[in-house]
This record gives sequence, C-alpha cells and structure tokens, in this order.
Amino acid sequence: MAARSEQDKLRLLLPHWIEHNEEHANEFRRWAEKAGPAQADILSAADDLEKVNQTLARALEKLGGPLEHPEHAAHA
Repeated sequence: MAARSEQDKLRLLLPHWIEHNEEHANEFRRWAEKAGPAQADILSAADDLEKVNQTLARALEKLGGPLEHPEHAAHA
C-alpha cells in the first residue's frame, strides 16, 4: 500500500514540477535576449527544460495521469 501512496504523491508532484520548469524556461528565454554571448547557451538550457518536461510527462502518463487535488497538495 505504501508504494501506491508514493505513486499517488508523484501524480500530484509531477504536474507541479512540469509547470515550474515551464516558468523557468520562459524566464530563460526572456533573459537570453539580454545575455549577449551567452544567449545561445541560455536558450539551449530552456530547450533542455522542455525535454525534461517531456520525460516527466511520460512518467506521469505511466503512473495514470495527474490526480485531482486540492490547492497546494503538490507541496505535500
């Protein structure tokens, strides 16, 4: 039963992590415009976060998708 509970917790956490990464990727892209010679590297990091999110989304799908949850449950 404990393993199921842990998987349910991941089903709450993964959407939060994905959203958080999206916010960071967007912020990276905004800052990349001001980064001069580091622009390509910062844009690459944003692309890498999108790839991470694709991997996390696959994991979430394998766990059965997101759970409906009360607000702030992702921080449990």
